[in-house]
This record gives sequence, C-alpha cells and structure tokens, in this order.
Amino acid sequence: MWSLEGLGWSVARAEQFEPFTAQALVPARVAVVHKDMYGLYWPEGELWAEVSGRLRHHAASEAALPATGDWVAVRVRPSEGRATIHAVLPRQSRFSRKVAGSATAEQVVAANADRVFLVSGLDGDFNLRRLERGLVLAAESGASPVVVLNKADLCADPLGRRSPIATIAPGVAVHVVSSLTGEGLAELSPHLGPGLTVALVGSSGVGKSTLANRILGWDSQPIGEIRAHDSRGRHTTTRRELLPVPGGGWLIDTPGLRELQLWADEAALPAAFAEVDAAAARCRFRDCRHEREPGCAVQEALAEGRLARERFASFLKLRKEIRHLELRQDAWARQAEKRRVRSLHKLARRFSRD
Repeated sequence: MWSLEGLGWSVARAEQFEPFTAQALVPARVAVVHKDMYGLYWPEGELWAEVSGRLRHHAASEAALPATGDWVAVRVRPSEGRATIHAVLPRQSRFSRKVAGSATAEQVVAANADRVFLVSGLDGDFNLRRLERGLVLAAESGASPVVVLNKADLCADPLGRRSPIATIAPGVAVHVVSSLTGEGLAELSPHLGPGLTVALVGSSGVGKSTLANRILGWDSQPIGEIRAHDSRGRHTTTRRELLPVPGGGWLIDTPGLRELQLWADEAALPAAFAEVDAAAARCRFRDCRHEREPGCAVQEALAEGRLARERFASFLKLRKEIRHLELRQDAWARQAEKRRVRSLHKLARRFSRD
C-alpha cells in the first residue's frame, strides 16, 4: 500500500484534481500499459483499468491517452477489482519521441518524471551525437537530465569520457558507474528519494536493466546478452513500467530505444547547444540562419576555432530534422481538420434527411 504522497502526489496536483472530486472520482497513478489495459497504483493497492469511451473518443491522439507515470482520475468498481479512467491530469513533464518509422506521431516514453537518466555505455555504444538527441528531448520534456555513463569496468579511461560531455552538456550532472561492479552507484542517490520519479532512457545494450536492478535492489528485469561486435543488445525490458525504489521514490524503466527521433521544437535546441546559442546571440540579424549572412557571429566563432565544427554540424542536422517534423505536423493537422469537417458534414446531412 502507498499513500498518495508516497506515489508523488503534491499540492499542485490536488488543486488540479478538485473538479473530479465532485464526480466521485479518485486519483491513481499509471504503473504500466498493456495495450488497452492499464495497471494502476492507488492508496489501497493495485488496480487494472480501462479508459472510458468518452476519454478515448475525445483524445486528440494516442499521446493524450494515459502513459506510464501519469496521474489519472478513476472510478473504482470494488466488486470487480477494476476501474475506469475518465481523465488524465496535466503532465508535469513528458519525455517523448517521434514513433519509430515514417509515421508522424508522438510516443510518450515517460510522464511526470522529475529526472531523466540518459544512460550510455562506455563500450562500443558510446555516442555523443545520440546523447545530444537525448539532451534535446529532455529539454523539451521539462524533466532535468542526468547523464549516466555505464560500464566503467569495460573502459580503460572512464573518467576521461566526461570531458567531451562537459562540453556538450554544461551544468548537467554526469556520473560514471558500473552496474556490474557497483562502482559510482552511490553518486546516483541524490537524484532518487521520496516524492521523486526518475526515468531510465537509453539504447539497447547500455546496461539499463542491470542498472535498474541495482537501483531497485532486486531483479525486476531480465538481463540480455550483448553482441561482441557492436556492443548492442536485445530489448530485455519489454514495456515501460513504474517501479518503487527502496527508501522512497519511483523508477520508470523503459525498453531500449533503437531510434531516438526528435519530437521537439527549436526552443529545445539551446539546452543541448549552449555554445551555438551564445554565439548566435551576437549575430547582426535576429533571424540569422548562420550560413552566409553578413555579421554572423556563429560563422565567426567557427572561423576562429571557438566553436567546434562537428558540434555545429550536429546542430544544423537536428534543426533541419525539427523543421521537417514541424512541416509534417502541420500537414497532419490540416488532414485531421479536413477529416473532422467531412465528418461534421456527413452528420449534418444525416440529420437533415431525418
């Protein structure tokens, strides 16, 4: 059993919930999602629930439906040991990515996380460009990023890997750990604790499941084998799940992300590219694209070696990806509006015949 406060409840959420109290609804938190069924935590234990037809019908997208970590308003059916979810409370944070493949849709990886542990392996998986993507998504999410460099036992100079990360993530906490030997794990404790929720995010094979087991103090997740030729692994965590941390707090363990496509806008870029943003502030024109415009401080910084060319190239690549995403989102919104209008016209014609 958990108290609401133990689940992460707050005064702000209590205020958000006030309209639902009069409807005889109670708060609960989403622990896991199984297709159309939702595992919930609430003060009296655990419940299985489904969303109401009204909530599903009015949801603007799949991303608006409950996700792991969400707070929801439910009506409990005690005789059945089940509940119905009638509303999702506003999210304090939302770590999302674009769904894998060509579809233009958002996938909520973790909701209401206070911290996001961006886990990277110090073996063949180490990739600064992927980490930049994670930092952009963390900035968009509203959660605080923490970089966790795992597998220190497989790296000849693990502390030396911190230097380039300090360049791309100034002010972000970076911890070098080994979930196998336990090295450095104590450094993660300040990010965990009563009332706090941490989401573990990383690609397959970074040792996320082993790290989760260490944090939780028990084998919550099976451990998969890692391929020797590329240090990648199978998905050992198969679903996003909210798990209690000993001593208080919660961990959202997530499956390994083979793709980390952006779901963000350009406002999230400065958090991952602070040095580009600082140089851009001195450009002559506010709408400078940093290409051939006169008075471009970014091009000046590149020429003088104060800005690394690989960092600027990565910035341009991610900016292009975000702008392409925005165009696709606009096109999708126009198509959705056309479908809505056609549906209204059909409904109007049916009523006129009646």
